[in-house]
Amino acid sequence: MDIHQQNDSSDGRARPIPFYKDWLLALIVAIVLASDQITKAIVRAKLSIGESWPAEGIFRFTHGTNTGSAFGLFQDQTFVLTIASVVAIGFIIYFYRSQTESKLVTRMTIGLLLGGAIGNLIDRLVAGRVTDFIDVGAWPIFNLADSSIVVGMTLMIATLLLTPEESKEPEPLQATGEQDS
Repeated sequence: MDIHQQNDSSDGRARPIPFYKDWLLALIVAIVLASDQITKAIVRAKLSIGESWPAEGIFRFTHGTNTGSAFGLFQDQTFVLTIASVVAIGFIIYFYRSQTESKLVTRMTIGLLLGGAIGNLIDRLVAGRVTDFIDVGAWPIFNLADSSIVVGMTLMIATLLLTPEESKEPEPLQATGEQDS
């Protein structure tokens, strides 16, 4: 049994520890959230909206804001997107709690997703918009929370698709070559 699991006395199966007691999950959420909020604060303090540093190039820091979701969809829908963020955070926590094992990659994935979702939710609640600043070529401007969510979703999808499911059915008895009389 993984040290990050506990026995459920009712059925004897291993269950993940509660998310609020998972030190790795909490650490990843804290790192993502702190990095996201600190970098956004620096950009807001040092760059005017629309200003870029350096002024030219394929990779720049450009101060932008977004009242919509990814890629600028659903502009000016802050209330709806705030509710959607809260629901998504609830679903992420539910997903974590529903896992029968607390695998390292699952804990890292949930940490990335929660940290990113909470980071952008804070922006929506405080300012009514999300601060974006990473500007790469023709790609829409994004932030560390967005990156964390994309990496977390990619890891989750890869894990769900590539990890074989353990059989829950008992294996059939093997014939030993002896016959009952």
